[in-house]
Amino acid sequence: MSCVKTCACPKTTCPNHGKCCECVANHREKDSLTFCLFPDNGGDKSVKNYYKKLKERFEG
Repeated sequence: MSCVKTCACPKTTCPNHGKCCECVANHREKDSLTFCLFPDNGGDKSVKNYYKKLKERFEG
């Protein structure tokens, strides 16, 4: 399986680092977003927190 040349995830020891398809599939199973899609997560990568952050961003 090929890897991307630059990966935004800081977890370089993760076995899925740079393997976008595997990473996204893994996070989908956990109902969470990958770091590259949600870097400002405060440690909570849940979809619920993602929508909370979007609401804060666009509604003030």
